[in-house]
Amino acid sequence: MRTWLALPLVALAAAVLAQDNPAAPKPASPMPNETAPRVVIRTTAGDLTLELWPDVAPRTVENFTKLAKEGFYSGTAFHRIIKGFMIQGGCPHTKAGAKGMPGTGGPGYQIKAEFNDRPHVRGVISMARSANPDSAGCQFFICHGDARFLDRQYTAFGKLVGGDEVLEKIASIPCSGPERSSPSERVEIKSVEVLPAGK
Repeated sequence: MRTWLALPLVALAAAVLAQDNPAAPKPASPMPNETAPRVVIRTTAGDLTLELWPDVAPRTVENFTKLAKEGFYSGTAFHRIIKGFMIQGGCPHTKAGAKGMPGTGGPGYQIKAEFNDRPHVRGVISMARSANPDSAGCQFFICHGDARFLDRQYTAFGKLVGGDEVLEKIASIPCSGPERSSPSERVEIKSVEVLPAGK
């Protein structure tokens, strides 16, 4: 089972075309919540700091931080990149020596969706899934552009509060393949560090 965003072709085409749009959306700018839990995704391209939203997606945040603390994400890579849309990672089949197809791996279980009213805008992290709404497990994506057509269909559970330039760098990697989403350069997740609230 391939875990990714099950996009209508029109939406996907719009997302791909957005990479050349000078009016691409800017990051959302609400004030960060200093008491919210945070994680730092340390990659070979730099660090991404995210504020998580346990108030709207408690099971998803709990699952993500559990996997992070277990070291599940260490050594995985961003395997699907569409500039102007999102970068996707978290698949165990992207680890060095893994035999499975990137985008098809999971943690051995699935979690129930927690769709909510948080908009999918630049910097928002959300869970990737297959056609079944309750099929997310470990794979996630970070929006590089406005993806409001995903609202209430994917579980948004946090937002980028540091490292927007790293998001831009990763999203700008040249890609190939039928979807133009297979990166030409490997960006590895070295670790995902869970920070104490307020840090």
